Amino acid sequence: MAKGKDMRVTVILEYTGCDKKSVNKESTGISRYITQKNRHNTPSRLELIKFCSRCCKHQIHAEIKK
Repeated sequence: MAKGKDMRVTVILEYTGCDKKSVNKESTGISRYITQKNRHNTPSRLELIKFCSRCCKHQIHAEIKK
């Protein structure tokens, strides 16, 4: 299989379990990470355990839509 530029996509991981106390209504989450995933190997939404600076714990961050 040939490699293409559309195989790897940039995704945003967000944790929305924290209480939000900001004024900005567009941002629903506090903790966000940017990463890449291989679309062929991982067609479903990506979930990784990352550190939430608001909770000071490792929590599950899920992929969101851009």
